[in-house]
Amino acid sequence: MILQVIVDPDMRFRDIVTGYPGKMDDASVLQKSKIFDLSEKGERLNGKRLKLPEGTEIQEYIVGDSGFPLLPWLITPYQGLDLPDTKTEFNKRHFATKLVAQRALARLKDVWRMIHGVMWRPDKNRLPRVILACCILHNIMIDMEDDALDELTLTNQHDSGYRPEFCDMADTNASLSRDKLALYLSGRLHI
Repeated sequence: MILQVIVDPDMRFRDIVTGYPGKMDDASVLQKSKIFDLSEKGERLNGKRLKLPEGTEIQEYIVGDSGFPLLPWLITPYQGLDLPDTKTEFNKRHFATKLVAQRALARLKDVWRMIHGVMWRPDKNRLPRVILACCILHNIMIDMEDDALDELTLTNQHDSGYRPEFCDMADTNASLSRDKLALYLSGRLHI
């Protein structure tokens, strides 16, 4: 079963989509989600914009992996080998940011082993509610700054069977924005 999440810098789950079969691709799950509809309509991720030289503005965005489409509000890494320095630097920073979500998922699975099916096997109709409850409890533990979480040894790998997906869909304006953002992050474009 797929769990698609948006995670903040403190590893809190801010948006959760679950219940779809594991064989669905990331882009399809995203397009069926509420965050997709709201973001496409401009009702989410519509906060402060980063102003770059020459009047270019980068809107508020989330970071997604290569299985998602490149959209104005969803920035994905560059694909390919032998990328220019600016794109390589962008991908390094993108990967570092994405690690926060991977750590949050690893922590979720380490603390709430029941979602692994270790303790029991809920039916597929109840599992999404169990996962949602575990995510909510995860957030509560972070809010309470539970010392038990600090003592856990966590890995960044939350799913050993995961194979990366690649999505070829890219919005033209998002591609231009990502290029400008890459130049900015590499220090080659100054505000």
